[in-house]
Amino acid sequence: MTGLPLIIAFVVAIVIMIVMISKLRIHPFISIMLVSLGLGLAAGIPLVDHKLEGGAVQHGLATVIGQGFSGTFTSIGIVIILGAMIGTVLEKTGAALKLADMVIRLVGKDNPVIAVQLMGWVVSIPVFCDSGFVILDPIRKALIRRTAVSAVSMTFALSAGLFISHVFIPPTPGPIAAASTLGIGDYLLQVIGLGMLCSIFPLIAGYFFARWIGTKVQSKDEVDPEDVAKVYNDLIDSYGKLPSAFNTLAPIVVPILLMAFSSIVAMAGGKGLGADIVRFLGTPIIALAVGMGFATIQLAAAERMHEFYKICNDSLMTVGPILFITAAGGVLGKVIATSDMVHYISQHADVFSSMGIFFPFLLAAVLKTAQGSSTVSLITTAGIVGPLLPVLGYHTPIEITLVCMAIGAGAMTVSHANDSYFWVVSEFSGMTPDQGYRVQTMGTLVLGIAAIIEIALLSLMLH
Repeated sequence: MTGLPLIIAFVVAIVIMIVMISKLRIHPFISIMLVSLGLGLAAGIPLVDHKLEGGAVQHGLATVIGQGFSGTFTSIGIVIILGAMIGTVLEKTGAALKLADMVIRLVGKDNPVIAVQLMGWVVSIPVFCDSGFVILDPIRKALIRRTAVSAVSMTFALSAGLFISHVFIPPTPGPIAAASTLGIGDYLLQVIGLGMLCSIFPLIAGYFFARWIGTKVQSKDEVDPEDVAKVYNDLIDSYGKLPSAFNTLAPIVVPILLMAFSSIVAMAGGKGLGADIVRFLGTPIIALAVGMGFATIQLAAAERMHEFYKICNDSLMTVGPILFITAAGGVLGKVIATSDMVHYISQHADVFSSMGIFFPFLLAAVLKTAQGSSTVSLITTAGIVGPLLPVLGYHTPIEITLVCMAIGAGAMTVSHANDSYFWVVSEFSGMTPDQGYRVQTMGTLVLGIAAIIEIALLSLMLH
């Protein structure tokens, strides 16, 4: 099958995948693998390898699936594991709480909505947004009791801050996996920098939406005086002595600095043993391994090394599904790349390129809304868009990073009842499902639109 029928088959395959994940509750890994197999058969990829004239080999469908799966693990598996381990250590030692405290001191207690939003944005860089909300929720409640500000405003401000960095900024596994799938895994520093830049519009929009929605909705946090959270000092005591500022920042900042120095040396054309060492240390795998080393020191300083085995085990259990979904996304991308679809789209590139940066955004938003998981949306959309980048007109690392950002923007549009984060935010903040739709669902729509507007403006300047 080639040409337009193959495009139609592709669209049908995506619809089937969405239905399997969202309606039939089939695991995303199984859904994506089955759709990849079906699409490969529809595309006419041979069942087994065939030797062509001249010695070239036309790979069969089984080989294509194997290459897509193993290639993803080769490029991104260790990075995702190390990033998750660092995040777990920061959570267990109270360093995530220390990060939050540093943000509050920076913006002041007189700006609680801004403080809690930036607090969430910082903490969610290494920690999953759901975990981050659970960790920071006692602080949110304590701040509400101290400042008498709207609980709903504080809820969405925290939720928005966590969600924005969750979809934009590594070492959160979703952005790392998407960047690697798109072929910019060696440009993580650039992804981090642009992720921070692309956070500006949604952070501003999220702040004003939080202040506005707080005047329209009241949650249980405000009307039930018996709902008493731990006070801040009690929360600190529950962790024991918090890590120092250096120990808190080192697992995050040191890998970023190593990748920055490596990029500088590479751009300067540095040669010799010293340059090789710097570039080696700046490789994402090695940089995050160094970060994990600092995290281990943090764990030892907190006298919790006896938990190291459990932390590693918990991290691996957390990232296991992500790794396999990522690999399945790689299989789908490999099938698309092997089929005739890329060639056909190349001949009609003007139709797709006319959508520009909105194409990956809309595709990710459809997948996010349909099946709920931002990480699945990031990974799957990257797998679909990756083989199409050249024909869509995206070639340079900065252009492809913008595509990664557009996918991230779509991956938070929108959070509703099929998203675990929706229920974490709603339940912990005492909102009913109806209030959750008014606050979290509408708010994430605002975040996504604000993000893609900024990305589109950046695309005009950088593309």
